[in-house]
Amino acid sequence: MRGPRSIEIWKMGVVNYFETLKLQQKLASERKLNKISDTLLSLQHPPTYTLGKRRTDHNILVSEAELKAIGAELHYTERGGDVTFHGPHQAILYPIISLRDIGLGARKYVENLESTMIELSSLYGVEACAGKAGETGVWVDGRKIGAIGVRISSGITSHGLAFNISPDLDYFKHIVPCGIADKEVTSLQKEYISEDQTKQL
Repeated sequence: MRGPRSIEIWKMGVVNYFETLKLQQKLASERKLNKISDTLLSLQHPPTYTLGKRRTDHNILVSEAELKAIGAELHYTERGGDVTFHGPHQAILYPIISLRDIGLGARKYVENLESTMIELSSLYGVEACAGKAGETGVWVDGRKIGAIGVRISSGITSHGLAFNISPDLDYFKHIVPCGIADKEVTSLQKEYISEDQTKQL
């Protein structure tokens, strides 16, 4: 029987992506050596586009100079998944945890991240669900509300999830979000207002 689990939560506010990337790498190394306990980073980023390890640059629809012109950064990472956007009013969670210590495999871990976003949506009366085969993340009637991109090394996780509370969705027009061309992106605010209006009819 497993003993009590603890996790340290860092509420960080708005943090530059590169700084957070370096912090994740440091914490993941320390977690591997059991120097720290499981840790959860809760934060937001300034407007930032990130690419996963597959380097699918073709899913960025404008030049890097154009991204800079709109005040956004571009970063290449070693996480899974395709291109995505991070920005203000988006809930971002980066768990630095030992999957071995809690007896989870990679697939179950991703499913748990999806469940977290589904449960959060339900608190506001928004019915979300996991994607179909090949569609990671969380969806509302075919519109993506939450993205997942993780890295697992020696059983230690980094990167994580991005849940759209009320970000500026126009930023997603500059990319093919998560490499899926025929799907829209939505937010909790947009879906909650829609649900509320429906209830009033």
